[in-house]
Amino acid sequence: MTKVLRSVVTGVGGYLPDEVVTNDDLAKVVDTTDEWIRERTGIRQRHRAAPDQAVSDLAVEAAKRALERAGRTAADVDLIIVGTTTADLTFPAVATIVQRKLGCPIGIAFDIQAVCSGFVYALSTADGFVARGRSKCALVIGAETMTRLMDWTDRGTCVLFGDGAGAVVLEPGEGQGEISDRGLLGFALRADGTKQDLLYVDGGVSTNGQIGHLRMQGNQVFRHAVVNISEAVIAAAKDAGVQVADVDWFIPHQANSRILDGVARRLGIDESKVISTVAEHANTSAASIPLAMAKGVEDGRIKPGQLLLLEAMGGGLTWGACVLRL
Repeated sequence: MTKVLRSVVTGVGGYLPDEVVTNDDLAKVVDTTDEWIRERTGIRQRHRAAPDQAVSDLAVEAAKRALERAGRTAADVDLIIVGTTTADLTFPAVATIVQRKLGCPIGIAFDIQAVCSGFVYALSTADGFVARGRSKCALVIGAETMTRLMDWTDRGTCVLFGDGAGAVVLEPGEGQGEISDRGLLGFALRADGTKQDLLYVDGGVSTNGQIGHLRMQGNQVFRHAVVNISEAVIAAAKDAGVQVADVDWFIPHQANSRILDGVARRLGIDESKVISTVAEHANTSAASIPLAMAKGVEDGRIKPGQLLLLEAMGGGLTWGACVLRL
């Protein structure tokens, strides 16, 4: 049988800033209540980066933990891809700053901007390097400081987001070309730029020169999320040659509990298979999937050899799904 090269996740790590902001804390600065937030989103709290913490600092901490669990060091890394929408600077890429701060050797480093879908997009991109033998040790990171995009007078959005970072180490592994192989098995990536007005930031370098604030039509985003994500999940499973029912763990983008529940119901996934961390860290955009993965690995739920299904949807609109065997 012909051998194939797979991109195997060998280490996972997550990092959340020290400051915890509860719903009661937010009720002091915006017209909301703990009950209102919990009923609509399932969120209890979120983490906020310190004023002197850049998104690269969060990414570095997550990367260190992922490298340690993979038994690798910064000296091994030859590719860094960071999914983020809240970069330290307009340029250079956060990935190059992470490369410098970690002390990695000269290699490939760049960012991907697909908002909440950034980590899934970044994984797919990294697979193109690792599974073709062009990278021996890749860091794929989702990192965000979303609280810095919030309009703190808008209770419909500011209660939803938090800061954090998650990372995985990808290394090449030999497989048989079968669904029993370890590694990334299937993807489905999508985008629809005609839906931009549903979720965007009203600032930019080449428009008004401002950072801007996040704007969202929540009900419309919810409707598109459940339908579009479900289609992408089915497509990714087909690409991998598996059935959704075969999946051991469903690790969705942690947007809010209603979307998580809606997608799981539509796909017929039992809630016992869903890794949900949205209550603890809210929507951390591109960081949410690797943070949830790290949590599942750390608490022992996710074990080597298990089949994982990842999905996300973000501004753009962008969305996508990935199937991998740990």
